[in-house]
Amino acid sequence: MSIPLANWIKEKQQSAPFFGANSAWLEQYYDLYLQDPQAVTPELQQLFKQFDGEQPDVRHQPVIEQFIAAGQLPAGGGLSGDADHAMKQAAVLRLINSYRLRGHQKADLDPINYSKRPDTPDLTLSFHGLSETDLNTRFNTGSLVTDTPEMSLADIVDRLERVYCRHIGVEYMHITDIEKREWLQQRLEKPAGEFGFSDDAKKQMLKKLTQAEGMERYLHTKYVGQKRFSLEGGDALIPQMDALIGHLGKHQVKEIVFGMAHRGRLNMLINILGKSPADLFDEFEGSDESLDNVNSGDVKYHKGYSSDVPGAHGPVHLAMAFNPSHLEIINPVVLGSVRARQVRRDDQNKNQVVPVLIHGDASFEGQGVIMELFNMARVEGFDVGGTIHVVVNNQIGFTTTHALDKKGGLYCTEVAKMVQAPIFHVNGDDPEAVVFATQVAADYRQRFDIDVVIDLVCYRKHGHNEADEPSATQPKMYKIIKKHPTPREIYSQKLIENGVIDSSYAEQLMNDYRDSLDDKQHIVEFADENNDQFVVDWPPHLDGDLREKVDTTISEEQFKKYAEIITDLPDDIKPHPRVKSINDNRIKMMRDEIPMDWGFAETLAYASILDDGYQIRLDGQDSQRGTFFHRHAVIHTTDSAKNYTPLERLETDSNKIDIINSVLSELAVLGFEYGYATAEPNALVIWEAQFGDFANGAQVVIDQFISSGEAKWGRLSGLVMFLPHGFEGQGPEHSSARLERFLQLCAVNNMQVCMPSTPAQTFHMIRRQMLRKARKPLIVMTPKSLLRHKEAVSTKQQLTQGGFQLVIPDRKVTNKAVERIILCSGKVYYDLMKRINENDIKNIAVIRIEQLYPFPRPELTAELDKFTNAKEVIWCQEEPINQGAWFQIRHHLQHCVADRFPLYYAGRKGSPSPAVGSYQVHVKEQNQLIEDAIHGNHGSAIDAE
Repeated sequence: MSIPLANWIKEKQQSAPFFGANSAWLEQYYDLYLQDPQAVTPELQQLFKQFDGEQPDVRHQPVIEQFIAAGQLPAGGGLSGDADHAMKQAAVLRLINSYRLRGHQKADLDPINYSKRPDTPDLTLSFHGLSETDLNTRFNTGSLVTDTPEMSLADIVDRLERVYCRHIGVEYMHITDIEKREWLQQRLEKPAGEFGFSDDAKKQMLKKLTQAEGMERYLHTKYVGQKRFSLEGGDALIPQMDALIGHLGKHQVKEIVFGMAHRGRLNMLINILGKSPADLFDEFEGSDESLDNVNSGDVKYHKGYSSDVPGAHGPVHLAMAFNPSHLEIINPVVLGSVRARQVRRDDQNKNQVVPVLIHGDASFEGQGVIMELFNMARVEGFDVGGTIHVVVNNQIGFTTTHALDKKGGLYCTEVAKMVQAPIFHVNGDDPEAVVFATQVAADYRQRFDIDVVIDLVCYRKHGHNEADEPSATQPKMYKIIKKHPTPREIYSQKLIENGVIDSSYAEQLMNDYRDSLDDKQHIVEFADENNDQFVVDWPPHLDGDLREKVDTTISEEQFKKYAEIITDLPDDIKPHPRVKSINDNRIKMMRDEIPMDWGFAETLAYASILDDGYQIRLDGQDSQRGTFFHRHAVIHTTDSAKNYTPLERLETDSNKIDIINSVLSELAVLGFEYGYATAEPNALVIWEAQFGDFANGAQVVIDQFISSGEAKWGRLSGLVMFLPHGFEGQGPEHSSARLERFLQLCAVNNMQVCMPSTPAQTFHMIRRQMLRKARKPLIVMTPKSLLRHKEAVSTKQQLTQGGFQLVIPDRKVTNKAVERIILCSGKVYYDLMKRINENDIKNIAVIRIEQLYPFPRPELTAELDKFTNAKEVIWCQEEPINQGAWFQIRHHLQHCVADRFPLYYAGRKGSPSPAVGSYQVHVKEQNQLIEDAIHGNHGSAIDAE
């Protein structure tokens, strides 16, 4: 039941929180409540709901009138008590709030004045019932950050204009946390638009602007027509990054990891990270001879670099991640790398390693991975303490012609509001505004551990690349751009007018920079020495060999130790009855009373890896329990929210285990895990798809990084992908992990593709991945039905003896009796053996190929040599003939078979879809391919298309 506000005021007139100096506070939050009830605390929602009438209150006038009628006016600020003045006082407070809320829409953000700004009637005096006759009247400033509680309306408006409507427009009123908003108000409003930079700081900004422009002019003249994706128009990025590095160094940041696409990348590499101009010129001239046919390399504007520069508290390590052309896909990779570096430093506050992501405007709003990253920003397991986002906003995207073709809203940064990130829009022609906004944003990130966004509004001097002619599609825009002076010219003129420099100073800066490039000198000053104990040790892995033999067994004592840790649950952990049954069975497996299943062997492998001193990071949707209810590495109690991870008992300061139920994302999460693996060779990093075909959603990461990162950039990664695969009649979307795609990407030992068929094989495969020196991606076609298949089991002896078998021979047949040899991988082996055993067939050998790449030619040839009386070899697979392994490994099979036997195919016919939808049809097809393999009805299938 609603009550009149006047009555409520009378009842509460002695309540300090709602009157006196806090009346502006109440007014401000009631305004927020009218916009969005969820924007204020539950207590305030309950309070303001009492004032709701039959019609929603959309203006504050009714509230003001009830205050007046109640005879209880705000007491703060020494007001006269006059009702008219009181109404105007409330109007002034609303005006202040309007500037905070809408000032960015009026701000002078566009250097070329091309984009139409929206009307802002709520920033006018008349909108709030004020007029020019009130300009000399003094009013209480409310929560406006000033040195005095009272100012004339003219001074209040002037201050608000200087803070919110010049070259910086800030969006922060969408942030519901009061502390964050008040912090921003302090930092923005106290300077009143005066940034206070010293003359030396201004000269440094001019120097970096000169380097930015000078670099582009030099390349444009020397390498005419070559692509470089010029930064021109967005030159302020260079003084911005220079200032950011110095500012973060004062915060004792030890590492900064950058991710960015190609525009401006060469400028960043030379002028910020300190790449040698000589090396860059060699790349332009095609004289880089460091590559061979294995390391294919990449174009110059995709390359990364790292260096150490001086900081206020010692060297700061800078790393620019290598990047493919796929826009924004580098972002999760950078964040994964940052997370690995934070873990290595035990950086629990996440303030020693900071990610900086530099975006394009159209890609920031157009690429879905941006939303995925914001969704992950505060999620346990992915939180990096906030990312500093910089949008180089060319206002054009690629070659869009009309604003509505590019974006639906006013800004390209709207998606950042999903994490309530503050957004600083800033005019790229004003380097001081850019640096000030960046410093405030960086401080906010360090203070609150959350993302911030700087929208650097600028323009693109040339087309998408230097061979493009942008005026063909944007004639009006490029007429303006051609006449527009460069940021360096504008800023140098400003400094000359203010007496900071003379004209010869600016000219000498440009001449000196050009001479430095002519002499191929490093532009950036490097730190004298960096003895950082946390620098990762990659050299032992550089020459790693995938055929290296390593002992992956464990002793019986270790088996007992790990098994007891896995199965011994605390008394206060009461697992679900099904989970308890699984744990009870594991106790029996430990005692050798029943054979060992997949989940137990896999978990034992993790225990042994931890005990060997390595980290483990297992990530995926439902990975803690396993999609198919087999793992249960994290045990949840039924009577509380408590959980227990047995393997944590093996942790030390250096070897941690994280088993993470990830957000519902494949693209960003897999990119994150790849980035983690590239930064930490001593971590077993596993990404598990809920179903193998879900890797489709992350195909860009697979193509651009996992399969080719080493060849393009020399980046090693030991990332493991677990992809559930197998045809059990679950339809086209849950049968195939697209094995053929991974095999197609395999060359020159770039990665491994395995399809283990027993728990012991998985155990040894996992251990081999860490114990070898090699750090190469491992793609595993993991099972589904085999996780609980009564034949897919192993013994303790198979873990304490032996190792990973590339090829598993058929031990159940006599070699001389064999007339037909069936080769296969994965689940189909058990279907074949069931039919063979049911029919008591003695003349067929079934050989399992457990590693499909690198293909085990010597091992398979040796097995085939044993069968002296064999007449034919059949490759049997569950997948359609145009999918699966057949077309990708047929040349290997033919090499091993040579001229001794004919080679046939048994499997499903060609299909554009991985599997049928009908279970009955699936069973019929499965029976047929088994029949074809065993009885030789393969002639028609091999010709099927």
